Amino acid sequence: MNSVLLAGQNYRIGGGSDRYLVELGKALEGCGLEVIPFVAAQEENLPSPWSDYFPQGARFESPSLSDAFNFIYSKSSRQSLEKLLSVKKVNVAHLNIYYGKLTASILDPLRRRGIPIVQTLHEYKLICPVYTLVSGGQICERCSAGSYWNCVARRCNRGSLARSMLSTVESYVSSHSGAIALVDHFIAVSEFSRGKHIERGVPASKITAIPNFVTLEGVEPEAAVGDYVLYFGRVERVKGVFTLLEAAALMPTVEFLIAGSGNALDELKAEAARRQVENIRFLGHLSGADLETAIRGALCTVLPAEWYEPFGLTILESFARGRCVVGSRIGGIPEIIVHGENGLLFSPGDAAELVEHLSFLVRNPKVAAQMGRAGRLHAERKFSWRAYFEKLKEVYRHVGVSL
Repeated sequence: MNSVLLAGQNYRIGGGSDRYLVELGKALEGCGLEVIPFVAAQEENLPSPWSDYFPQGARFESPSLSDAFNFIYSKSSRQSLEKLLSVKKVNVAHLNIYYGKLTASILDPLRRRGIPIVQTLHEYKLICPVYTLVSGGQICERCSAGSYWNCVARRCNRGSLARSMLSTVESYVSSHSGAIALVDHFIAVSEFSRGKHIERGVPASKITAIPNFVTLEGVEPEAAVGDYVLYFGRVERVKGVFTLLEAAALMPTVEFLIAGSGNALDELKAEAARRQVENIRFLGHLSGADLETAIRGALCTVLPAEWYEPFGLTILESFARGRCVVGSRIGGIPEIIVHGENGLLFSPGDAAELVEHLSFLVRNPKVAAQMGRAGRLHAERKFSWRAYFEKLKEVYRHVGVSL
């Protein structure tokens, strides 16, 4: 039986990349493969027979000096992986967001054993030390693979010189450790993401675009739409949540629900209170049945991103349940939402246009339901696991692994 090492920061469902790792593991196991997760040890992780090999990752909140060093290069991660590989044969390593907690220290043990390495690019870490191609709240493309010093010059990490220096040093160490050179092939989650990586220095021959998949089996679409607008996912500035707050303020008779956690949550709550926006409700992080209920009860969901959103897995999760999506016309989002067919697109940061689209759906719930049905069909045609797996097998074959 072929075995796949799935490496990432977390083995739980938080953001979209976490969900991808967990769902990919389940799907690969369903195809008869052995899946070995390798992630940072933390209480929130799902149970795994391999958890004894999970290393301690750097703490992101209230970090110590040793955490700063572990963020750059984790000896613990390298040693833990060495131990795992000494007792278990691995046919291919599939990396996700592994830096920060595991770091590029894991690349050398894989390479020395001749294990092919594939990585799914969920953001822009290879070409941006802060992962987002955003600086000071604006799109920024000054860095490329190897010119990370711009991060310090512009204090890209939360406006902090110290944080920006740490991110810059980590990017140079990661690059020197083989973050591009030692990975056999990259999977970009959209054509937009692939193009940006190639523009900024990643060899075109090493990167293939494969859009994410969504689990459809056992998920029945909801026919009747609800009456509230739902945002679910990470609560970060780059996700456009403050533009969503502005829209909520302009639509006081419509309820807005925000499900998720993130660095901007407290600030967003405070701003909503300051402006007395009373039609917005914060649900915290939802998963499982609670998230399912929230999506099914919505009129529509919204993804108001203001960065180059590489894909937008929440769009597919909404489509699967028969909900249309209002999304920003940026990054990979227009590769999923067909304007006027399964959702609506608006200019990033334009609260007035967002209000226009949402108001249209509020007045025309039957149209919202029709778009939701079209979204489900779109997901079945283009974003099923079967379609994804065929393309993934081609990438694995490209690096010498036949499934």
